Amino acid sequence: MSASHDKTLGTKQKALRLNLDPRIYGSFAEIGAGQETASIFFRAGGASGTVAKTMSAYDMTFSDAIYGTEESGRYVCESRLIKMLHKEYSLMEKRLAEKRGANSLFFAFANTVVALNYQKTNEPHGWIGLRFQLHPMGPYNEVVIHVRMLDNENVLQQQALGVIGVNLIYGCFYYPMSADTLLLSLMDDLSPERIEIDMIRFSGPDFMEVDNRVMSLHLVKNGFTNAALFGADGGVLQPSEAFYKKHILMMRGRLRPITNVHVDLIENGTRQFLAEPDVDPARVLMVSELTLRNLQQADDEHIDEKDFLDRVDILCSMGHVVMISNYHEYFHLVAYLSKLTRLKIGLLLGIPSLQDIFKEKHYDFLPGGILESFATLFSRKVKLLIYPTLRADETIYNCQNFEVPDNLKPLYSYLVINDKIEDIRDYKVEHMRWTTDQVLAMVKRGEPGWEQLVPENVAQIIKDKCLFGFPCVVYDAREAVKKQTTDS
Repeated sequence: MSASHDKTLGTKQKALRLNLDPRIYGSFAEIGAGQETASIFFRAGGASGTVAKTMSAYDMTFSDAIYGTEESGRYVCESRLIKMLHKEYSLMEKRLAEKRGANSLFFAFANTVVALNYQKTNEPHGWIGLRFQLHPMGPYNEVVIHVRMLDNENVLQQQALGVIGVNLIYGCFYYPMSADTLLLSLMDDLSPERIEIDMIRFSGPDFMEVDNRVMSLHLVKNGFTNAALFGADGGVLQPSEAFYKKHILMMRGRLRPITNVHVDLIENGTRQFLAEPDVDPARVLMVSELTLRNLQQADDEHIDEKDFLDRVDILCSMGHVVMISNYHEYFHLVAYLSKLTRLKIGLLLGIPSLQDIFKEKHYDFLPGGILESFATLFSRKVKLLIYPTLRADETIYNCQNFEVPDNLKPLYSYLVINDKIEDIRDYKVEHMRWTTDQVLAMVKRGEPGWEQLVPENVAQIIKDKCLFGFPCVVYDAREAVKKQTTDS
């Protein structure tokens, strides 16, 4: 099937093409916002060629009887969606495999969503997924997405859900050879102003080559969301679920590579954050953040995906949760995080980042300037923990001697006095003598001594995988076997 993105096809045309394909046959189970996806197939004509069953179990008792109960008590969650996909796909195989399995590509489409309520006081969102075959009698694949609906009318949100449902089914059957194309096609006849996709996960034998971390990067890069998240195991996470009732402790940086300074910053910053009286240590989640700007090459906006994965591999090896975001300004980042948790948020920064925060030119686009940004940045329970810098004269530059313009000194003093900005203590001066850029240059040159400037396991990974331009020779086992055979 084609990997070329046909942007001329409308939603109804996609549904009609699917309806007219004699191989594609499946069921629809939609809960929470009508049966908008299935209805598009019916309106397109020829739905009997595609629709085996459509249903909507709105009543919780009915839903539990069909799909089982949820331990969390929530019905709009990923585990509910997976149960729906499993149940409906199993029924397709059980009831129709003998009759038409040899010539059919079975699928089960499901969604569980909460749309805008009458009072417009809730957060509309939903889980959507497709389990499907690409070969008759073959194994199934699965694509799962999480969306946030942004229209201000319930009926518009329902319509958007129907469109993205059709796009998902069409993309899985007609763009399976290109995950990038499939992802881009999800927004056909839609826009990020109407619906946000903040998580996507590909799985199954036909997606073995798809790296879901790269797909998360593409969600942000293509403007489908402003932030995406994945865990230390490389698995994608849905931000609102991962951050729910968590204290978020976040470090932003290029992290190319992570050095002893970063480790010192994390260890001592975390220790101080855990000591805060309003922080529950059991609920703290440490996150390393990479912004699109920090991923872009110095000379253009290009993002090297291998370089991105190099950094992520190292962070994940250290047990970090990783977030990719398009929030260049810290106050935008805090505004985003504050929607996902009500608990205290900590930001681990270096002095250069604090200097940037106090540059008024960064806020010229705001009517209230720096004061408007600070009202968000330092709102609620937010604290900045600052790692010092070693000056050329061997003196420590920290919050105590931090230099700000005269007109901002009262504001800075207020923030320090009110415990919004604090020095990180117990730092190791010997780690400060080398910047990340200097360490990276040493790595690229293969200069002796760089291994002592990064954590031991990081040095080993860099050398083993030739990361960040390290000049090593990759041993090719196949060539060695070939040479051995020739010699003998």
